[in-house]
Amino acid sequence: MDIHKNAATTPRSRMLMVQRLASGWSVAAVAAAHGITLRTVRRWWERFAVEGAAGLEDRSSRPHHSPRQTLAATEAEIGRLRGQRLSGPVIAHRLGMPVSTVGVVLRRHGLGQLPPAEPRPPIIRYQRDRPGELIHIDIKKLGRIDGIGHRITGNRSGQSNKRGTGWEYVHVAVDDASRLAYTELLPDERKESAVAFTTRAIEWFAGYGANVERIMSDNGSAYKSFAFRDLLAARGIKHKRTRPYTPRTNGKAERFIQTSLREWAYAQPFTTSAERAAAMQPWIDTYNTSRPHSALGARAPLVWIASLKAAVPTTPPATSDPEPGFVGADGVKPRAATAEGGLGLTPPVPTQAQSLVGGDNLLGNDI
Repeated sequence: MDIHKNAATTPRSRMLMVQRLASGWSVAAVAAAHGITLRTVRRWWERFAVEGAAGLEDRSSRPHHSPRQTLAATEAEIGRLRGQRLSGPVIAHRLGMPVSTVGVVLRRHGLGQLPPAEPRPPIIRYQRDRPGELIHIDIKKLGRIDGIGHRITGNRSGQSNKRGTGWEYVHVAVDDASRLAYTELLPDERKESAVAFTTRAIEWFAGYGANVERIMSDNGSAYKSFAFRDLLAARGIKHKRTRPYTPRTNGKAERFIQTSLREWAYAQPFTTSAERAAAMQPWIDTYNTSRPHSALGARAPLVWIASLKAAVPTTPPATSDPEPGFVGADGVKPRAATAEGGLGLTPPVPTQAQSLVGGDNLLGNDI
């Protein structure tokens, strides 16, 4: 139990009272030393004599008996009506009781807030196996900075003269598997900016061996434009969209935006937008190279990618035999046999990458 900041006694000071009384101090002397009344000293002494040290602990002030408490049968009826999803005022009207009394009963039984009518869908967590399989992209709007504002000072007065400063937009791209992130601060969120950013992001990820296969975005107008569609089609990249009003589907981009706001955009007071923009790249470099990520076993994205590459088995060294051996094809040259289909070789079956929870149709928009 929390001790009130103005409490005159605590379990420790009560034990000191008992010790002083036991050593011969008078009740008046103990009361004067602790700044409390004689009655309070006697009460703790008597409680200690009956219950020992446990009697000096704080206890609930709730009375032992409540003769006017609502009857158990009435409380059960309130609970039954609440199970029918009736509100407190409706229950009070049906039973002819004060709304406040019904509210007390509901809170006492943990029914003060109605549970959702339908159970929430289970959280499905997914993560691709290799970098580039899926890239999450999103845009976050930030207000331009013209002096330190209320978020730092806490003072909202005088903010009217800062209206109309404008906005700038952080475009983010996050790799699903490695959490490797690429960001740019652009003046708008139009399709031209989104297409240009996505083009640079694809090339940037490719530089780290993450060849982009899919891109997931929300249903913003820039991502639904023909220009964005043509960009992905020209590069053979599949476009996946989130379900409407379901930001958790694109959760890795959403979570990265929260992290960037906390650790970069709002981490310190900036006096100008240019000052904040200059701090973005050093932070994103730290994020990718050294900041530990809980989803990657406390490793940074680039460290995780390096460990993934190190775990890939190397190709066995070539033998001195210029032609590889084939079992059951004695005297037949591999190239000729392959051309005639005589080795029983079948063309590779195209496959699609699967998520850890199975299937590309996880989000309901990928066939």
